[in-house]
Amino acid sequence: MSPDRRQQHQDFPPPLPASILPQIVDFGREICGDIWMAERREWLVTNGIGGFASGTVAGSLTRRYHGLLMAALKPPLGRTLLVSKLEETVKYREQTVQLSTNHWDGGTIAPTGFLYLERFRLEGTTPVWTFAIADAQLEKRIWMEPGENTTYVRYTLIRGTLPVRLNLRAFINHRDYHGTTLDTLPEFSTTPVPHGLQILPTGGAPFILSASDGLVESVSTWFHNYHLPLERERGLPDREHHLHIGTWSLDLKPGEQMTWMASTRLKPSRPAASCFESRRRHETALLQSESTPKHSPPNGPTWIQQLTLAADQFIASRPLSPNDTGHTIIAGYHWFGDWGRDTMISLPGLTLTTKRFDIARSILSTFAQYADQGMLPNRFPEEGEAPEYNSVDATLWYVEAVRQYVDASDDHVFLKTIFPVLVEMLAWYRKGTRFGIGMDPADHLLHAGETGVQLTWMDAKIGDWVVTPRIGKPVEINALWYQAWLTLGQLAKTLKEPHEEFLQTAKAIHASFQRFWDEPLHRCYDVLDGPHGHDPAPRPNQLFAVSLPHSPLTYKQQHAVVDYCAQHLYTTYGLRSLGQDDSQYVGQYEGDIRQRDRAYHQGTVWGWLLGPFVLAHFRVYHNAEVALSHLVPMAHHLNDYGLGTLGEIFDGQPPFAPQGCIAQAWTVAEVLRAWHLIQPSAHRETKENHTPQK
Repeated sequence: MSPDRRQQHQDFPPPLPASILPQIVDFGREICGDIWMAERREWLVTNGIGGFASGTVAGSLTRRYHGLLMAALKPPLGRTLLVSKLEETVKYREQTVQLSTNHWDGGTIAPTGFLYLERFRLEGTTPVWTFAIADAQLEKRIWMEPGENTTYVRYTLIRGTLPVRLNLRAFINHRDYHGTTLDTLPEFSTTPVPHGLQILPTGGAPFILSASDGLVESVSTWFHNYHLPLERERGLPDREHHLHIGTWSLDLKPGEQMTWMASTRLKPSRPAASCFESRRRHETALLQSESTPKHSPPNGPTWIQQLTLAADQFIASRPLSPNDTGHTIIAGYHWFGDWGRDTMISLPGLTLTTKRFDIARSILSTFAQYADQGMLPNRFPEEGEAPEYNSVDATLWYVEAVRQYVDASDDHVFLKTIFPVLVEMLAWYRKGTRFGIGMDPADHLLHAGETGVQLTWMDAKIGDWVVTPRIGKPVEINALWYQAWLTLGQLAKTLKEPHEEFLQTAKAIHASFQRFWDEPLHRCYDVLDGPHGHDPAPRPNQLFAVSLPHSPLTYKQQHAVVDYCAQHLYTTYGLRSLGQDDSQYVGQYEGDIRQRDRAYHQGTVWGWLLGPFVLAHFRVYHNAEVALSHLVPMAHHLNDYGLGTLGEIFDGQPPFAPQGCIAQAWTVAEVLRAWHLIQPSAHRETKENHTPQK
């Protein structure tokens, strides 16, 4: 018997009790036994270099992005599906049960292993299934090794009066994570290794499948026409073929376990049990970190603790050279890489709320190396081409991220190093850079945009059609522009550098910002000086003129903006990207890619906007309890769609069904940041309300 099955290891500390980690996600048969309910809930584990494993509670594949090993072969990108799934068969006494679930082209569902699923839960970010066959309980859990393209699947016979016979069929593939395997089938060769197989794809790098014990039989049988129902909903190819490459078999007695592994590392770096305990200790350490800002309580409610762990899933290494590795942020799972704008918006909430200052500094330093003509990359392409710089606000959010980092960490050494970079960035913006980005000398406001290019966060583009071009002077860009010059002035003061010019520029921007105010509508224009004049579209972008630390609006105007957004754009899970009374409003995010992109910023609800809304609400109403109450529905959302994390977007119409990515960095980040910034005030309010009056 392998040592892994006895759980007797001397090379790592004793196991942590599971209760230390939050277990906010915990379902019984009421969810697990209903295939629609079980399939709409998806799990995610990540490896810190861009790779991941993901699937449904039911165990079925419903997206092209589902799989046990989606390896980042060129971290943090180059993501490639190597292992599709394991299909389990259990023999207990005279009963043989298949625990897997599959959709097939034509509508068949077989087998229906979800019917034997008694419980599903998350321990931290680790998904755990409990299957029941008569009195036997078989537990399955999945995790990944940080820094490696390695997935572990552990099976433990929790109870039973007799041993069980466990058979595992491994299915593999070799294709880009955006694709599907249909007409051209990849070819593989296999070599036996102890308790496993080494797989060599034609034209690819080898990977290994192995178990801690048991017998393995090499197989090579293609299974055709798996059906992917969510891809059909998205108007994309919805069939896939996967290769059965091997079968593992062994007997498990009550209390015994076996661990199955898939890895691009041909020799494990350490025992599976050691890896698992290391991951749990890492998550426990994240929860025990003191929060930022400096006076925020270190411990939050269970759902905030779960979000703290979810935040870690987006942080990834990005190699800078053969001898130097930086960090970045994956914008969302399953299909986004690292984007400049998303990274800078997300950085404070994902790193500063748990005092991960080294990671924050690394991210800022990494992106500084890509600064070009004052701009940061909007996106790093998957195939390793040159970064794309079509973002007007990534640079401005970078300045704001540096401000928040320095405020939280007091890292004046880094500030002295990065300050010249910030000055050069704004100098480029002032004199003019790509895509018509530059300061208008007449009013000191920032204009941006060219035909056919999308530069703001509302960036949907279909062929040559930019759905929301917003050419001119967008309101949130100029709120950031004003904040950036004030930040430079404040940082220059900190460094005892000349600061008057920065503050004078900010003063001029402040004076001109009143041009955004539309008194008849009692809110801000969305864009000034566009090709067709001022754009009064009812959008949430005006919120940033209130939520950023320094507002260029009067207090009365700030109040009006918050009230308008609360009454017309706010929903349970975020803010609509366009008001319902606009003729371009689209309330349902559905259909093929063209239909979905048309709706993307034309009414679809965005979760990340909850953060700015809550901060703006608190600013004008000074009621922490009411402001934070707007975040509470996100605690419930942790049990739906992407489990233990927060999704990207939602329908604009009730009941605001979740759509898009199951896990989105800036949604998690902005909810966390808003909670940590406002919670100390709520704590003081509660204490004052319960203090006896003399």
